Amino acid sequence: MMFADLHLHSPYSRAVSKDMTLEVLSRKAKEKGLHMLGTGDFSHPAWFANLKSKLRGDDGVYEYNGTKFVLSNEIALIYTQDGKGRRIHYILLAPDFGAAEQINEFLRSRGRLDYDGRPMFGFTSVELVERLMSISKDIEIIPAHAWTPWFSVFGSMSGFDSLKECFQEKVKYIHAIETGLSSSPAMNWRCSFLDNVTLLSNSDAHSPHPHRLGREANALDIKGESYRELINAIRTRKVEYTLEVSPDYGKYHYDGHRDCNISMAPDETKKHNGICPKCKKPLTIGVLNRVEQLADREEFTLKGAPPFKGIIPLTEIIALSVGQEVFTKKVFEQYHRLLGAFGNELTILLETPEEELRKAVGERLAALIIKNREGNIKIIPGYDGVYGKPVIDDSGMNTMEKGTLKKFF
Repeated sequence: MMFADLHLHSPYSRAVSKDMTLEVLSRKAKEKGLHMLGTGDFSHPAWFANLKSKLRGDDGVYEYNGTKFVLSNEIALIYTQDGKGRRIHYILLAPDFGAAEQINEFLRSRGRLDYDGRPMFGFTSVELVERLMSISKDIEIIPAHAWTPWFSVFGSMSGFDSLKECFQEKVKYIHAIETGLSSSPAMNWRCSFLDNVTLLSNSDAHSPHPHRLGREANALDIKGESYRELINAIRTRKVEYTLEVSPDYGKYHYDGHRDCNISMAPDETKKHNGICPKCKKPLTIGVLNRVEQLADREEFTLKGAPPFKGIIPLTEIIALSVGQEVFTKKVFEQYHRLLGAFGNELTILLETPEEELRKAVGERLAALIIKNREGNIKIIPGYDGVYGKPVIDDSGMNTMEKGTLKKFF
């Protein structure tokens, strides 16, 4: 089984750690249990040159220090269609450096590439597909974090109501979407217009920290020796399963206002007519509400669709166990003790027997890891840019947090 995280960023993107180098990424991928990463940001001239000088291999899958890489990039399109402003992010996968350079030439003709690893442009989604397909039919175009409010294909603030509306006659070239942290495959299954679309999950990591990299990923039954093998799995829905955080963990799951500390489920938002009770301005409508708007089914399991497994990153679970923040010495001591005993994080989260965990780190943490594996960690849902908060109990919570507390999956 190959675990692949195809959406992350380089040090050349805004608000990204300077540690997102090939050296660090390859090392952290091994700690996580990931076999393949997207390079991110191949449109940035400096990062592209770095990739060409350090990656080795052919058939579109490259290697650095034992970790496989596929050329990937995220871009933002901001334009007007049907009288409405649209802001959509896309993941691009390129079959080789030659195709990536041709993509860069096209993008360079439409704007600057050197100011940000995730560049922005003013042309339409239809034109993006048309131009990239003229370069190579092996380029994969994937709507990124497809449900988030501000920058996605279905976003409540700037998206469309269907893939057909967005891509028109070019929709046949869209084989997959990225569900994003704030939605799960089960939520997407409620929309019949996605029945033939592969649902992918990636981290969109801006840091190599273990609670970012690989927090969502794809389990593929492939060797990963060629790009063709990868995109065939994507295009034919041959993903074995996806690894998902609870959608409540995502920072746009519920509706709300961060500045007002207001979080609401869709039914409560409806009672308030979409208006914040504190500042009287419109609430940011989150992913759960947006899925409710577009869904044509109640809870539904799509026959033949790849299943998914829910896990919260190990450092988050350790932080719960020791009662400290994720970025603390005690958390990392426990994390590296577990890695030393069992090899990598995904093995620990998915496979290691409870008895062996107890011997390594004690009863409390072992029990929480199993509880996590079984989807029994409670989470205060995220909203309006605020991440969800895993909790053990409700002591010390305010009224809003207790009201929104939900069980993981």
